[in-house]
Amino acid sequence: MSPIKASNTPIDPTDSNQVEQKIRQELDLSKDVTTIRRNAPAAILYEDALHERNTIISSTGALVAYSGEKTGRSPRDKRIVEEETSKDDIWWGPVNKPCSERTWSINRERAADYLRTRDHLYIVDAFAGWDPEYRIKVRVVCARAYHALFMTNMLIRPTQEELAEFGEPDFTVWNAGQFPANFHTQDMSSKTTIEINFKAMEMVILGTEYAGEMKKGIFTVMFYLMPVHHNILTLHSSANQGIRNGDVTLFFGLSGTGKTTLSADPHRLLIGDDEHCWSDKGVFNIEGGCYAKCINLSHEKEPEIFEAIKYGSILENVIYDPKTRVVHYDDSTLTENTRCAYPIEFIPSAKIPCLADTHPSNIILLTCDASGVLPPVSKLTPEQVMYHFISGYTSKMAGTEQGVTEPEPTFSSCFGQPFLALHPIRYATMLAKKISKHSANAWLINTGWTGSSYVSGGKRCPLKYTRAILDSIHDGSLAKQEFETLPVFNLQVPTNVNNVPKELLNPAKNWAQGEAKYNAAVSNLASLFVENFKIYQDKATPEVLAAAPRI
Repeated sequence: MSPIKASNTPIDPTDSNQVEQKIRQELDLSKDVTTIRRNAPAAILYEDALHERNTIISSTGALVAYSGEKTGRSPRDKRIVEEETSKDDIWWGPVNKPCSERTWSINRERAADYLRTRDHLYIVDAFAGWDPEYRIKVRVVCARAYHALFMTNMLIRPTQEELAEFGEPDFTVWNAGQFPANFHTQDMSSKTTIEINFKAMEMVILGTEYAGEMKKGIFTVMFYLMPVHHNILTLHSSANQGIRNGDVTLFFGLSGTGKTTLSADPHRLLIGDDEHCWSDKGVFNIEGGCYAKCINLSHEKEPEIFEAIKYGSILENVIYDPKTRVVHYDDSTLTENTRCAYPIEFIPSAKIPCLADTHPSNIILLTCDASGVLPPVSKLTPEQVMYHFISGYTSKMAGTEQGVTEPEPTFSSCFGQPFLALHPIRYATMLAKKISKHSANAWLINTGWTGSSYVSGGKRCPLKYTRAILDSIHDGSLAKQEFETLPVFNLQVPTNVNNVPKELLNPAKNWAQGEAKYNAAVSNLASLFVENFKIYQDKATPEVLAAAPRI
C-alpha cells in the first residue's frame, strides 16, 4: 500500500465533489471500491450504522451503538510524538507517554492501510472552538457510521457556506479503531494506541472503538494549542450563564462529578457541558454537543438530558428491551459508563453561539467524595482554590476507564489530568491570575457521599439539594450566610442553605458512624492529599502550600 500523500491538485473549495476527490486522492482510494460520505446527514448515517453489528434505533429515536471491548477511555495507551516543535512544552510522564516519530509513522500507515480496505469511509469536517478568532478546523476520517455521527454531534457543525469554504483542516483524526496496533512495535504496551503528533497536526487511533477517544484527543490538542499559541486557558469544565443578569459560572470536575447534569439548568443558559476556553474576551465552548452519562438517568432527575435522547442522538453501550427498544438506564450489565452524545441545541436552554463575552463570577470545583468526609458545599479562599485545583481530588467513578468497577480515590490535576498537554502549574497559574483579575467567588461542592462513606453503605448527596446549593450561590444568598470551619481541611462550611437540611451541611457533626470514625476518615483523606501534593510542592507558593489540610 502506498502511504497517505498530500495532493497539490488545485480544487474549487465551493465544490464538495472536488473536495471529496482530493480526499480520495490523498488516501489513494479506488472509486469503484470505497464510498466516501463527507458530512453526511443523520438519516444517511443511521441507514449505514444499522448494518453494523448490534446497532438499533431506540424507542425515542436515538441510535444505539456499541464500542466493542473497550467501553471507556484507555489512558495508559495515550501517546504524544516526541518531536522538536513541541517536546519542550509537553508534560512528559504517565499522562503523556512519548513515542518516536518512527513508531508514529508505522501506526499511521497501519491505520491508513486498514481504512483503505473499507467499502465505506466517513469524513467529518467541523470546528473546535466557538470563537471564530480561535477555532480550529478538524477533519475526522473513520470507518464506522456511528463514529461519524458521534463527531458530527460533538464538534461544531459548519454551515453550508462554511463547509464549502472549509479547505484544508488544521488537525486530522485517523480513526482505525477496529484494527489493532502491532504489540511488538517499539513504544507499544498493548494493541491499543491513541497517538497525537503536534508537528503533523494529526491523531491516529488503533485498537479501540470507544468514541470518546476522538473527543478527548481533540481536547488535548486544545490544551496544547490555546495556551502555547494564544495565551488562552483551556479548562475541563462546564459553563452556564444567568438569563437575567448574564453572570457566568464555571463547573470543574472529572467525569461522573456532575458537570453535565448541573450545567443543564432550565433557569440558566447552557454554554457547554465539558470543555471550555477562558480568553481575554470571556468564555467559549470547544464543542458543539454534549456527552452525558446515562447510568440511572430519569426524566424526574434530569429532564433536559432525558429529553435530548431522540432522533440524531447516539446512545452508547446501553441495555434495552429487544421487543420495545426501550432503554434500561439503570442496567449496568455492560458498563457503568453508558453515554449519550447529542447536539447542544437539543438542550432547550442552550446558548447559541456557545460563548459569553463576560467573565465568570463563580467558580465551582466539583468532587465526588466516596469517603463522605467533605461537606456538600464550602467556600474557598484564593489559596484553597489553587490547592484544590492543582490537587483535583475526586473518587473515580465506575466504568469511566477500563478496569474501574467501583469508586476509588484519585487525584487528577486541574480536574482533567488525562487530557493535559502542559504541566499543571502552568494552567493553575493562568487560572489564579484570571480569578484575581475578575474577582470571582470560588466554591467546593461535593456531589458524592456525605455523612457516611460508600463502603459503609451511605448514599450520595441528593441531586435536588445540590441544585438548591447552586441556586443559593447564583442568587447571592449563600455568600451572606454564616460559616463555620471544618477541622483539618479548614473549609468554610455554611450553617444554613435555603432548601437544604441543616444536618446535611457539616459531616463532622453528623457522621453516621460516630466522631471517632469520622476523625479517622478525615485523617486518611487528608494524608492522601498531602502525599499527592508532594510532586507539585517545589513549584507551589508558600501561600498555596499553607492551604493544605492540617493533619
